[in-house]
Order: sequence, then C-alpha cells, then structure tokens
Amino acid sequence: MTYKGPDVTRVVIQKTERRMFLFNGNTVLKAHEVQLGFTAAGHKQFEGDGKTPEGRYHIDRRNPDSQFFLSVGIDYPNDRDRAYAAQMGRKPGGDIFIHGWGDKKRVRRQDWTAGCVAITNREMRHVYAMVRNGTPVDIYA
Repeated sequence: MTYKGPDVTRVVIQKTERRMFLFNGNTVLKAHEVQLGFTAAGHKQFEGDGKTPEGRYHIDRRNPDSQFFLSVGIDYPNDRDRAYAAQMGRKPGGDIFIHGWGDKKRVRRQDWTAGCVAITNREMRHVYAMVRNGTPVDIYA
C-alpha cells in the first residue's frame, strides 16, 4: 500500500483509552483502538514486565516480515531507560513495536502483548505506509 496524504508528524498513544492517533500537526489523520502489554498500567522498566513504555520515543525501524504481520519499531529503551534498569541490576527489555495481529477486533482492554502496541492487520497496512522512521511517538498513561 502506498500513502500520498499529509505527512504523519507525530503518533500519540493513550494507554488508558487504548487509542492511537496519527497526527499531521494538530490534525488527526487516523485513530485506532489498540491492545497493549499484558500488564499495561505503568511505564515499562524491565524485560518481561509486560508493560508498554510511556514517554517520548521515535519510530526507528520497519519490519515487513514481522511474525505479527507488519511492524514499525519504537526506540525503547532510551538512555534513561537503560540507566534505570542498570541501577536496579536488571535488563530494560526491548523490541517494542506497533504491529498487526489479525483482522478480527478483539475485546477492548484485552491486553496481551509483551509491551508492544497491537492493531488489526488492515489498520497496520495503513500505519506502515503512513509513518516514517524518525516520527516521534508520545505514549501517555
């Protein structure tokens, strides 16, 4: 799929609302319901905690051959995340993606990922085409 519309200048994920928004400036281009890490409340701190990170990150990679259809990577952990985990004697984890998971809608709030943000494959086709590497991703509680 190709996308010829306005640039996506920011992705916003509202964890409590289980919603993701693709923005061009202050205009919402797309909105999607999402599923999150299996322990969605709180900021991801350690490998295996099942949490989705919170804060400002960026899209840093693309995977057209993802085990979850298509995916775009989020640059978690950042320096602050790594430093905190090291201070606690733990690993921060990684491989956080926005990815597909099939084309059936799941029950809202049925979180199941290891910390990723999941949307339908159909929605992921659009996100993959619209979002570029370097795009800021703001993840809020």
